[in-house]
Amino acid sequence: MKFNKWGLAGLALLLAGSLAACSSGGDKTEPDTAAAGAEGSKTKLTYWTIDRHDSDFIEQKVKEYEEKNPNIDIEMKVMADNYAQSVEIAFASNQAPDIFRVDTGNVPTWVKRGYLEPFDDYISPEMKENFKNVLIEEKNRVGGKIYTLPNIGQFWRLIYNVDLFEKAGIDGPPTTIAEMVEDAKKITAAGKDSGAYGFAGNFKSASGFERIAYPIVSLSTNTGNEGFNFQTGQFDFTVYKEVLQALHQIRADGSMLPGSESLDIDPLRAQFAQGKIGMYFNHSVEPSVYKTQFPTDINWAVAMPPTIDGKQNGADQVIAGSYLAMSKNSEHKEEAWKFIEWMYSDDVQVAYQEGGYGVSVIPSVAAKAKAPDIAGIENFLPTAMDGIYPATPLVATEGRVEGTKKVDVFNKFIFDGQDLDKVLSDLNARYNAALEKAKAAGDTTIGADPSFNAANLQGSLVEK
Repeated sequence: MKFNKWGLAGLALLLAGSLAACSSGGDKTEPDTAAAGAEGSKTKLTYWTIDRHDSDFIEQKVKEYEEKNPNIDIEMKVMADNYAQSVEIAFASNQAPDIFRVDTGNVPTWVKRGYLEPFDDYISPEMKENFKNVLIEEKNRVGGKIYTLPNIGQFWRLIYNVDLFEKAGIDGPPTTIAEMVEDAKKITAAGKDSGAYGFAGNFKSASGFERIAYPIVSLSTNTGNEGFNFQTGQFDFTVYKEVLQALHQIRADGSMLPGSESLDIDPLRAQFAQGKIGMYFNHSVEPSVYKTQFPTDINWAVAMPPTIDGKQNGADQVIAGSYLAMSKNSEHKEEAWKFIEWMYSDDVQVAYQEGGYGVSVIPSVAAKAKAPDIAGIENFLPTAMDGIYPATPLVATEGRVEGTKKVDVFNKFIFDGQDLDKVLSDLNARYNAALEKAKAAGDTTIGADPSFNAANLQGSLVEK
C-alpha cells in the first residue's frame, strides 16, 4: 500500500508531469523489466478520500485488505481542500481514482457527468437488503440506480448541563418547547451568581437556527423536513413558527447567552464546557469534542429533542448520505467493488464505530457495535425515533431565491421580532417560486408524495 497526502497543487503537478512525459522527445530510458514484472503481478487500485480524522484507521484497514488479498495494491491519497475540483480535473485528464469518497451534494452532478459507476450489477441481494432503509434518492441513488452507500450519520440531540438543571430545581430535560422556554428562564435566574444562562445557539452560522429547529420539528411533525412538505411538494416554513416564537421568547426573557447572534459553535462549546450554558442542540460529534478539544469536568447529559406538543409524530432527522463510489472509468471495476464491499462490511464498520470515528446508520452495525470509549456517546446512538429523510430540493432551490434568504429572516425574528405570519408567508412564496425555476432548469425532480408519513421512518435504523 502507498499512502500519500495530496492537495490540488500536488494534483496539478502530477498532471503537468504526465503531459510533459507524453510530449517530450529525446532519449528514452528502458523500463526496469524485473520491477515491471513484479508490479504486473498485482492489480493496482487508487483510492482518494478527503477525510483526515479517520485516515490512520482507514490506512490500517487498507493494509489488512492487502494482506488478505496479496494480488491487490491500493494507493490511498488523503486530499486537501478543493477536493471536488481535484476529482473533476482527474476525470478530465483520464487520471481518476478507481475508488473515491463522495459527498451527498456531488452525487447527482457527478452521475450526470459520467463519473460514477452504479453498484447495481455488483451488489449482492443480501447487501442490498441490509441497506434498504438507508438508500435515499439523490443521496445514494440517482434515477433508481445505486451509486454510493452511507456509513455514518449525524444524530441530533439536546445537550444539557445536569448541574445547572438541578440547581434550578428542574428534574430533567424538557419534553416540549414550552418547557424549554421555562427551563431556560429558571436556569438563568438560578445561575446569576456564576454568570450562567439557560440557552445558547451558534446563530453566526447559517445552520444555527437549523441545528435547533430541524430536530424539534422533524420529531414533532410527519410531513417533511428542511421546511419542505413532501406531501404537497412545496416549501412551508410555517412548521417552524412555534420554534421561532420559543427562541424569540427565550431572547426576550434574557435567558439566552448574550452575544448568541454572533456566536460560532466552538466558542459556544467553550462556554458550555465552563458551565455557562444550560442547554443547546448539536449532533453526535460532541462527545469527541469534549474528550479532546474542550475537556470538561461539568456533569452533562443528552436527551432526545423536545417537541412542539410533547408528541413524537415523526422521526428525529439524521443527516447521512454518501461514502464510497467507484469510477466509471476504472479498468478494474470488479476488484474495486470487492474492496468497497469489504469497507462496508459489518466487521469494518463495527470497528469504525467502536473506534469513535462516527455513529453508524447501518442497522446491522448498530446492532453489533459497542459504544466507543467516549463519555456521553451512548445517548447519541440510533434509536427507534431516529430516521433518514428523503432528499429535499432545498439546495437546488436556495441559489435561485430572490431577496432575503431564510436564515436571515429567521434570525431577524429571533433577535428583533416582526410580523411572523407575514414574513413566513412571503418566505414560502419566494422559495416556491425559486423551486419552480429549479424544476424548469432540471436541477431537481423532487415532487409531491401524498403518501409520505415521517412516522414510517421510526424504527428504520435499528434491527427489529
